[in-house]
Amino acid sequence: MNAYQKVQLARSNLRPDANAYISQLIDGFIELHGDRRFADDAAVVAGLGYFEGQCVTVLALEKGVDTPERLRRNFGSAQPEGYRKTLWHMRQAQKFRRPILCLVDTAGAACGIGAEERGQGQAIAENLFEMMGLEVPVLSVIIGEGGSGGALALACANRVYMLENAIYSVLSPEGAASIIYKDADKVDEASEALKLSAQDMLRFGVIEGILQEGSQFELAADAIRNAFRKGLKQLQGLSGEQIRDQRYARFAKLGGNLR
Repeated sequence: MNAYQKVQLARSNLRPDANAYISQLIDGFIELHGDRRFADDAAVVAGLGYFEGQCVTVLALEKGVDTPERLRRNFGSAQPEGYRKTLWHMRQAQKFRRPILCLVDTAGAACGIGAEERGQGQAIAENLFEMMGLEVPVLSVIIGEGGSGGALALACANRVYMLENAIYSVLSPEGAASIIYKDADKVDEASEALKLSAQDMLRFGVIEGILQEGSQFELAADAIRNAFRKGLKQLQGLSGEQIRDQRYARFAKLGGNLR
């Protein structure tokens, strides 16, 4: 399988969405809506629930499962109000000492005129800044696409994992082909150059592990459950300062083993 075939697999509409995993992993999930400023962004699912008996904050980028649902959720591309919604939940998690579990599936943040007028860049930057300083555990899993700052805004975590057929990249292969090669038809070449597979990310130290999907949804859900369980266990007993410092150190060393 070449790099662009992996991209197509990560984008497949047959892949389970974030809500499917939430229903499988989180007991008593209650979704909360709105950013307290402008609107509710359907591309972002945020709320509270219990993971194996522990109260957690859940944040997810949701693409939807069919055409009407994908249109309503803007294909998982969040608006500024979506990132402000997650920011409010992060602050609440910090206040009440709740771990944060994130599921990421987006080609990137919304890039329309309205999003820019409402401060898309600042909304993402505030998420990155706040996440880096959180003193509660943050665990993220890329379940499909992890595109650009739109994905990173939910992936400044203590532990980041990817499903084996997911991708994680600074921008889409189509965008890279147009910008770097000045030729949108060179998407295969761009995909290869981006090194966006889970295997590439593990080799570069960008993620902590690859989660096997298998042929059934339940297998992938179990892999995510085990990753969350393991990550939380590893961070138990650390002080808030230690959790924050570990996250900062994790990102500070990225790039040291690129070759």
